Amino acid sequence: MRTLVVQGGRPLRGELHIHGAKNSILPILSACILSSERNVITRCPKLSDVTAAMEILDAIGCRGERLGEAVVVDASSASRWSIPHHLMGKMRASVTFLGALLGRFGHGEMTYPGGCTLGKRPIDYHIAALKTLGVTLEEEGENLKFAWHHRRGGEVFLPFPSVGATENVLMAAVTANDETVIRNAAREPEVADLCKFLCAMGAEISGIGTNTLYIRGGKTLHGTTYCVIPDRMETATYLAMTAACGGRIRLRDTDPNLLRPVLDTLRGAGCQITLGEKEITLTQSGRLSAPRCIITAAYPGFPTDAQAPMVAALLRAQGECTVEETVFSQRFDHVTQLRKFGGNIRLEKNSATILGVEKLSPAHVRATDLRGGAGVLIAALQAMGESRVDCSELLARGYADLLGQLRRLGVEAYETLTQE
Repeated sequence: MRTLVVQGGRPLRGELHIHGAKNSILPILSACILSSERNVITRCPKLSDVTAAMEILDAIGCRGERLGEAVVVDASSASRWSIPHHLMGKMRASVTFLGALLGRFGHGEMTYPGGCTLGKRPIDYHIAALKTLGVTLEEEGENLKFAWHHRRGGEVFLPFPSVGATENVLMAAVTANDETVIRNAAREPEVADLCKFLCAMGAEISGIGTNTLYIRGGKTLHGTTYCVIPDRMETATYLAMTAACGGRIRLRDTDPNLLRPVLDTLRGAGCQITLGEKEITLTQSGRLSAPRCIITAAYPGFPTDAQAPMVAALLRAQGECTVEETVFSQRFDHVTQLRKFGGNIRLEKNSATILGVEKLSPAHVRATDLRGGAGVLIAALQAMGESRVDCSELLARGYADLLGQLRRLGVEAYETLTQE
C-alpha cells in the first residue's frame, strides 16, 4: 500500500499541462485489436490503468510498446480471445475489450470486470445490446463465453446511455455485415473520440456526438496514428483543487468545451475563470460560495467523475449545497473520510448535503476509489498541517505524474510505502 503525505493549508499557484484522457485511451487501446496493422496512439498518459490494458493486449498476442508519450500497438499476431481473470479484475474498462474481441475473432471469453467499487455496475446493458446483433452468451460459473457467428447488424436501443455498452457495440458493429444503429447512445466526448479513432482506421460512422449513431459495417480497418483528447476529469480535479485552496492555476493543452457544467459551477461559487482555445486559468481568494444544488448526469450534464472532487472543494464554502448522484448507486464512500477532516456532510440515499465549515483539520485517511481519492486529497490540501492519504496507488489509475503536478503547484508532498 502506498501513502501520500501532503502539507496543506496553502494557496496553489502554477501552470500544468493536461494529459490525454484516460477514458479515451482505454477503449482506443481495445479497438487496436480490430486492425492487423500497427497503430500509434499519441498523448497516451502513463497510468496504471493503461499498463493494465497493455497487459491484456499482450495476453491476447498483441505486441505493444511505449515510446515516450506514445503507445504503439501491433495486433497482427493477436490469436487469443480469452482475457485472464486476474487482468479482468484490475479495472472496469477491461469489459470494453469484449466488442473488439468479437469484432476481430467472433469470440470473446472473460469474467466480470473489476475496478472501483461504486455500487451496482452490471454489464447487462452490454450483453443485451450485443445480443441484439446476434451475439450468444454461455455462462460457466464466473466465466462468460461470447460468440458472434453471423456478424449481423441491427438496431440497438440502450435503456440508459451507458458509455461502456455504447463502446462495445461500436467496436463490434464496425465489422458487422450490414448497418447498425445505436439509439440513446452515450454522448460523452470519450465516446466521440473512439468513433473518430475507428473512422481514422477506415470505419464509417455518422451521428458522432449525438445520441444516435449509425455504423456501416463491413469495412476493412487499417492502422493509423491518432492523438487522444485532453482529460476533462484531470482538468476538473485541478480546477476544484485550486478553487478549494485558493490561488491561481493555468491549465494548458485542455479543452474548455468538454466541461462546461464544471466551469459554470465554479464560476457560480465565486471563482474567476478565463478561457483560451486550449487553456483555462482559474483564480480564487477566500472561501467559496456554496451553489444551491449539483446533480450528476450523463453528458452533457455535470459529470459523476467530478462529483467527489467538487464535494471536497465545497467543504469550506459559505452556505449549504446539496449534491445528488444519479449515475452510480454507491458513490459517496469518500464522505466518511472527508468527515475526518471536520467536514459537515449529511447523507440521505443518493444525495449529500454539505454545510460549509470555516476550517479543516489534518487527518489520516484513505482513498476509497479513484475519484474519491482525489476528493480526500483536495480536503487534505485545505487542512493546515500534514495529512496522510493511504491507498494512494488508486490515484495512479487516473492521474499521471500526480506528485510532479502537485509540486508544480507549490505543494510539499511525498509518497511512501506502508504495510497494510
